[in-house]
Amino acid sequence: MKMFSESHKTVFVVDHCPYMAESCRQHVEFDMLTKNRTQGIIPLAPISKSLWTCAVEASMEYCRIMYDIFPFKKLVNFIVSDSGSRLLNSWSQEDQNLQELMAALATIGPPNPRADPECCSILHGLVAAVEALCKVTDYQHASRATMMESAECVANRGRIICLTNAKSDSHVQMLEDCVSETIHEHNKLAARSDHLMQIQKCELVLIHTYPVGDDSLVSDRSKKELSSVLTSEVHSVRAGRHLATKLNHLVQLHFDLASTTITNIPMKPTISVCDQEEQHANTSANYDVELLHHKEAHVEFIKSGDGHVGNSREATLKDTVTLKWCTPRTNSVELHYCTGAFRISPVDVNSRPSSCLTNFLLNGRSVLLEQPRKSGSKVISHMLSSHGGEIFLHVLSSSRSILEDPPSISEGCGGRVTDYRITDFGEFMRENRLMPFLETRYKLDGTVEIPLERANSQLERHTRYWPMIISQTTIFNMQAVVPLASVIVKETLTEEDVLNCQKTIYNLVDMERKNDPLPISTAGTRGKGPKRDEQYRIMWNELETLVRAHINSSDRHQRVMECLQACRSKPPEEEERKKRGRKREDKEEKSDKGGKDDHDKKWSESERMKSSIDREKEELMETEVIKDSPDSPEPPNKKPHIVVEDVAPVEKSKGPMSLLSLWSNRINTANSRKHQEFTGRLNSVNNKAELYQHLKEENGSDVIENGKTGRQ
Repeated sequence: MKMFSESHKTVFVVDHCPYMAESCRQHVEFDMLTKNRTQGIIPLAPISKSLWTCAVEASMEYCRIMYDIFPFKKLVNFIVSDSGSRLLNSWSQEDQNLQELMAALATIGPPNPRADPECCSILHGLVAAVEALCKVTDYQHASRATMMESAECVANRGRIICLTNAKSDSHVQMLEDCVSETIHEHNKLAARSDHLMQIQKCELVLIHTYPVGDDSLVSDRSKKELSSVLTSEVHSVRAGRHLATKLNHLVQLHFDLASTTITNIPMKPTISVCDQEEQHANTSANYDVELLHHKEAHVEFIKSGDGHVGNSREATLKDTVTLKWCTPRTNSVELHYCTGAFRISPVDVNSRPSSCLTNFLLNGRSVLLEQPRKSGSKVISHMLSSHGGEIFLHVLSSSRSILEDPPSISEGCGGRVTDYRITDFGEFMRENRLMPFLETRYKLDGTVEIPLERANSQLERHTRYWPMIISQTTIFNMQAVVPLASVIVKETLTEEDVLNCQKTIYNLVDMERKNDPLPISTAGTRGKGPKRDEQYRIMWNELETLVRAHINSSDRHQRVMECLQACRSKPPEEEERKKRGRKREDKEEKSDKGGKDDHDKKWSESERMKSSIDREKEELMETEVIKDSPDSPEPPNKKPHIVVEDVAPVEKSKGPMSLLSLWSNRINTANSRKHQEFTGRLNSVNNKAELYQHLKEENGSDVIENGKTGRQ
């Protein structure tokens, strides 16, 4: 069906009755020149516009914005109503411009305040508006011509905007009833005609305007559905700038427009009559210009939430997105990655900043616009440029282009995490691809299985436990666990699947018995990481978490869980062997300390400061301690440790010890246990050993207590 929205046809009905000649009472200063005025000259009195003038100016501004942004397929029909209805233009595209409308309004002239108000009525214009909506536009005719067999599928919708001075709410209700009855009658006529179309949807917008300072006799009312064809809304607005603001707000609602304010536009100010401003006439100042365009230009802002949204400068009750002027550096035309281009229309078209900006762009220049940010790099999101005499707001892609290679996941998100399970995630995507599902499957209860529900269920099972980072998992880094991890996610298990899971668990038990190493990540930790028993404890806990996540899927999943729990509960003799192994390791570690607890405490402080000494210590410990476990092969025989009782203990320093003293004491203590002590040193007196005692005994020499020899 070829859809034409209500915005395709807009009919303006402006009241031309005598009461519209009344003043709006909003004064405009006419004599603005106050400098160099001759003495005795009386200034001109301020002027005020009539209700008719305010209505025409506001409706023309509505049409100007619509023509600027939608030069095609958005049509306006202008009707003036007094003693009869006068149609100023047609639905033809040639009549859709401001020049035609302004020329036609000039021939109408202002309303005659001395005319008989009883002969004038806004009803003539409303009836003519319904007749105009039933007429076929060129675009609708072209659509009907291409759909000869189903021409009735072309929709006919429209909008009637009526500007009048109503008397009361009952008067407004009478106007709505008139429009509803007229639509019903003309739809009957259109059903029997080949040149007319039935109205399928019509929006009636009644705007009651009254002078400034008077009380409104009509109440505002939001959109209300009067019938299946007609909806109506009522706006009570003061004349003057308030009416222009209301029409500006309505044009944004009717055509899905959005507002963008360009800030910090550098421009030389005009020469002012004030002496102070004349002194700075050659300097530049920054100005703001508000533009209207289609709201799709802000789609990226809405998605990301980066747009700086503030109140519109023109107080149009609509929010505006603020973009900062980025001074162009060159006049050359550069190609930018653009995702959209939308026509723009200035809100205040007659202001000097708007005029300077449009002239600047129409001369072939381009302006880059950036998002205002308090910190961070500059983000250029939009560009203003002209094409064929029309100005467009271009939406630039602020993210990575689709033409570029995608970023590598190994680069990390913000440089924080880099060890993602990239290969496993690729396999995960292959296992969960969506494909056409042609065959009909049934569930166990006989109902038809919906493919989308089945896909969601499978994805939910596969993601119940799926760590994304390598350092956060142990079992998914082990090839031995793959048979269990690949089948435990199934909805149902076979007996063969249960056997494979049990074999996997038994293999892990055998690995623990053999004390095989595990792929434990030590990233972010100091030293050698957790001990072997702790590594297996972490592995068993993670494996139990994986199996427990699927324990409720079926009874066979429960059997796998029972097997895992049975293997984790070790027999008493196994626990005793483990305890003996741990005690032996603890005993060797205690023997390394050798009663030098104070030195070790100080040493622990110094080794944190010296990484080179820490590495040398680890090498020393590797040669000193041989890991022992209950089922490991017998360690090689160590040389017997000789307990030296007469060796003078290392004196404890009363003050702070140097790093050299700490290191020397530790090396000496460790080396003293690696070899059998020299017999002479063991039998020495005051650390002095006498040499060649057997020769002296043969010669009859005596050993003196202080170690000196003498003849008898």
